[in-house]
Amino acid sequence: MAVSHKGAISFGLVYIPVALYTATQDNDIHFNQLHKEDHSRIRYKKTCAHCGKEVSGSDIIKGFEYDKDKYVVVTDEDFEKIKTEKDRTIQILHFADLETINPIYYEKSYHTIPETGGEKAFELLRTAMKDESKVAIAKTVMGNKETLLAIIPTEDNILINTMFFEDDIKELPKAYAKPELKDEELTMAKNLIQTMVRSFEPALYKDEYQERLRGLIEQKIAGKEIVAAKEEEKSNVIDLMEALKKSIEQNQPAEPPKKKRGPAKKEQPGA
Repeated sequence: MAVSHKGAISFGLVYIPVALYTATQDNDIHFNQLHKEDHSRIRYKKTCAHCGKEVSGSDIIKGFEYDKDKYVVVTDEDFEKIKTEKDRTIQILHFADLETINPIYYEKSYHTIPETGGEKAFELLRTAMKDESKVAIAKTVMGNKETLLAIIPTEDNILINTMFFEDDIKELPKAYAKPELKDEELTMAKNLIQTMVRSFEPALYKDEYQERLRGLIEQKIAGKEIVAAKEEEKSNVIDLMEALKKSIEQNQPAEPPKKKRGPAKKEQPGA
């Protein structure tokens, strides 16, 4: 697996060299765009707006448009020149409780592996944060962008999540009217939640739509007719309390079958 980013976690005066590896992968089925008439691939070419020539990636540089059709060129060397030592490290700003972070701020997860020589300091940081039930909020520059980070200890590693800044987050499009809730409705809803409490086990959850999509593709390859997915029967319950009550009933564990009792044994004489 290729390294996504290399740096060092700055923890006070302690520097822990680390490498970041992407923690997730894209398992979705992807489609190519085809010409409707002959099913040939649709391809996009990068061309110069001035001379019309097709250009490769090695011929492309970065430019900032400061005025209409006027650009200032910025090279990779330029980006490196303005980086400070602080930018090159993952600087821990402070520690916080995990539950105080709104999940909307999380962007992408990375596995973090200590580089040679940093193992003990890495394990010390992981264990201390885990024992104190804390996460670290940090900043670094990845590529040419300053990035906010959450450093999260796990049982056997440290996860680093890139985060959005506050001005990256959109506000709610509109507020909704919050109706008054009856005590019995709230009690019933809480009871329903309790009947559905389970431990989170990642292996139990599958992307069922992707599985059906793969099946569709296999059927198409084999020249078979596509059969529509069976629709679940919709409930006609419209009363909220009735819906809650029926939902609780559906989630109640089934009673184990009663064991049949055999005939009573006769006591032996002299017992």
